[in-house]
Amino acid sequence: MINLMADKIAVEIKRTAPDHPASVAVLRYSIALLLNAVLIISITLLLSVFTGRTQEIMILLVSFAILRQVSGGIHLNSGMKCVISTAALFTLLSLIELSSSYVMIINGIAALLCLIFAPSRIEKQTRISVKYYPLLKLASVLIVCSNFLIMSPVLSLSFFAQSMLLIKLRR
Repeated sequence: MINLMADKIAVEIKRTAPDHPASVAVLRYSIALLLNAVLIISITLLLSVFTGRTQEIMILLVSFAILRQVSGGIHLNSGMKCVISTAALFTLLSLIELSSSYVMIINGIAALLCLIFAPSRIEKQTRISVKYYPLLKLASVLIVCSNFLIMSPVLSLSFFAQSMLLIKLRR
């Protein structure tokens, strides 16, 4: 559905501005990314109105995205699967309460996962040279470890969920 909408918009843009240097494929890809993000944010915030956890959702949206930018992670094969699963995950995570002991444990696991697996699956998603991957790993670990100072249960869950998406087991 997202790809279909992106395709229609891209074709219309190209029809309106045929001399624009971007191809329909490039426009389609960019628009699909934008639609994906807008739908995730919109649906998740809408759900937060019903759960009363808007502040937690906002923290989840921002923190997950920041860690994801430097650590990478698995990508689903459909934009709608991504939207639905992300909105459901964030809504579920926003409802979980953790004690400070669990925050420490989950932070530790997330930091360890980032240390082992980050960056993950970013080769085709970024122009960042491989020589900078150790810096991305360090940034990922530091982002997660910042929560040892903040001690936010929501950040802990966000970082843990994102770090789980880094795991890539070899067959």
